[in-house]
Amino acid sequence: MLDIHDLKREFVMGDQTVRALKGITFDIKAGEFVTIMGSSGSGKTTLLNILGCLDKPTEGSYLLDGVDVKSLNRDELAGLRNTKIGFVFQAYNLLPRTSALENVELPLFYNKTITAEERKERAIKSLESVKLAERFDHTPSQLSGGQQQRVAIARALVNHPVMILADEATGNLDTRTSYEIMALMQELNAEGKTIVFVTHEPDIASFSTRTIMLRDGKIQKDSINQNQRSAREALANLPESDDY
Repeated sequence: MLDIHDLKREFVMGDQTVRALKGITFDIKAGEFVTIMGSSGSGKTTLLNILGCLDKPTEGSYLLDGVDVKSLNRDELAGLRNTKIGFVFQAYNLLPRTSALENVELPLFYNKTITAEERKERAIKSLESVKLAERFDHTPSQLSGGQQQRVAIARALVNHPVMILADEATGNLDTRTSYEIMALMQELNAEGKTIVFVTHEPDIASFSTRTIMLRDGKIQKDSINQNQRSAREALANLPESDDY
């Protein structure tokens, strides 16, 4: 579903050329749960921007669900982002004075073929899928960090994307809440959702089925997680007395 071949990205800064990505090749099949890891300067952010259709490669190709991203103009890229990718961010990026339901509805406003009634119905189903059936009318300030991230995941799901792209989605959360979010991600993956999860935390990566490690703009390691951990089990094993 994602096909990346010899991907390179260079930036000209003054009289210097910075080679952020130096020829990356990998593919991700539908239904995979892949984590991408790498330290600062590894090229992780640059790759994330290209995967999210926020940027285009200098050389090489990126096909998302059969579409060559490099050939698209700005409007076409925006359309691809809205229909094919569901984004989940570290900082949630919810509208503060807007209810959970309205936040989830937001991506559907760009689809003129969907009626207001259908938009609301899809948003409700999306919130129900992340176990927030009782929080439709709550604003972000009335929700915990974990609940806000669930709203963000519901918003990512509402357009029925081919890929959920999560950028450090547990970075602002404590251990218990992080594991709750990863348990949800594993449930979505079990239902067939393709998930690409960018993280710097090895314990979070252990919940995926595969990990791609970047270093200095290249793939250092691409490995199947033979002992994938269950986030639900890890959550159950956390000591109740500890302050998570």
